[in-house]
Amino acid sequence: MAEASRILQTSLFPAFSPHLHHHKTRYFHSHSQSQTYPSLSLKKLRSVVQCSVSTSETKTPIQEVPWGCDIDSLENAEALQKWLSDSGLPSQKMAIDKVDVGERGLVALKNIRKGEKILFVPPSLFITADSEWSSPEAGKVLKQYSVPDWPLLATYLISEASFGNSSRWGNYISALPRQPYSLLYWTRAELDRYLEASQIRQRAIERVTNVIGTYNDLRLRIFSKYPDLFPEEVFNMETFRWSFGILFSRLVRLPSMDEKVALVPWADMLNHSCEVETFLDYDKSSQGVVFTTDRAYQPGEQVFISYGRKSNGELLLSYGFVPKEGTNPSDSAELPLSLKKSDKCYKEKLEALRKHGLSASQCYPIQITGWPLELMAYAYLVVSPPSMSKQFEEMAAAASNKSTTKKDLRYPEIEEKALQFILDSCESSISKYSKFLQASGSMDLDVTSPKQLNRSVFLKQLAVDLCTNTEEETAGYEEW
Repeated sequence: MAEASRILQTSLFPAFSPHLHHHKTRYFHSHSQSQTYPSLSLKKLRSVVQCSVSTSETKTPIQEVPWGCDIDSLENAEALQKWLSDSGLPSQKMAIDKVDVGERGLVALKNIRKGEKILFVPPSLFITADSEWSSPEAGKVLKQYSVPDWPLLATYLISEASFGNSSRWGNYISALPRQPYSLLYWTRAELDRYLEASQIRQRAIERVTNVIGTYNDLRLRIFSKYPDLFPEEVFNMETFRWSFGILFSRLVRLPSMDEKVALVPWADMLNHSCEVETFLDYDKSSQGVVFTTDRAYQPGEQVFISYGRKSNGELLLSYGFVPKEGTNPSDSAELPLSLKKSDKCYKEKLEALRKHGLSASQCYPIQITGWPLELMAYAYLVVSPPSMSKQFEEMAAAASNKSTTKKDLRYPEIEEKALQFILDSCESSISKYSKFLQASGSMDLDVTSPKQLNRSVFLKQLAVDLCTNTEEETAGYEEW
């Protein structure tokens, strides 16, 4: 489970380039030897990053950036805790420790009451787009180019990491995972192999594509023009894979600070539980990030927050974990629906969909308790006969989640056909999950080292857990 504390925005970071698409995660370790080289203009030693993680089909060994630590390391976490205290973090009722859920987490030192406000991390310990750079020249250049918060923070993290203990954030960065639990670290072959039955596969590919596109845009438009400030040995695709992995799993959006996004050291050691509702926010009275407990904790118990009401697939996508079966009340399955090209009105229906930002194939979330109005509207459109062409526009509008007015459409004459279409789509999805689950028992892991075997076994288990939960969601509709 990822160590994080946030209400992470559900969409991807704002794309830096206008040509990029806007679209809306761990258990493996390896070791790389760090080297040093003299920085050209900054006159400091920075670590050369020679990583080779890839989303291509090649079987390249997983390597890591030379900063950070193994995810279960307590030595760096204890140094972080001391640094935070020396930097103004008030005395806490929690401490970092090894835990059953999340490997590291915050554990109660004293009795914590239900309804108690705890944490109190002051703004001086936040990392935001306004944070001071160890390389002021680099920060100035990025702001001149009006780089949005997400890619700016990703670049900032890499820059500060390269300064090691010379950076104010050195203790924080050394306690971060050397390799975040993120689908960004899955190769394309692993995504295709383990997530073949899940709609999350396509979203993961889109996320990787956007991260790569954002890095390439920064490299072409900024880094290549200022090689002394942004040497490729430090600012490269692998370090950006790391920094975006950190942001996806740890960045918090603070509603009470005008939706400001920030990394909040210490708070991001909190793990997620589907059984709690409490989340982080800035408290103006105490002038710090806090959360209010919705249950009591005894000394030695791990303290949890909620990362938001997210499906298992969304949790895997951003944080790299899947909750235990049946524990996530917010879980849902992405059900793919498509217009039939054999439809006599295919062109007219497609035109109506495109007018409202939709395509011939759409995915909608479904739960055991029901589905969104948009899904039913899309189903109505798919099965509607030529005689209902005047209603195509109305159906397409209702099928779009961009519509400001939600209308629960009712077409009794085609309702049975629409429901049967949804049922057929569920059965089609179930067959994909079932085939994967049947094949998973004999899946050839094709690995040559114990470490790689452990990693492959874990990725496979994540996929099985995700597919098992999703299959149950869609199977609930077979009872019609």
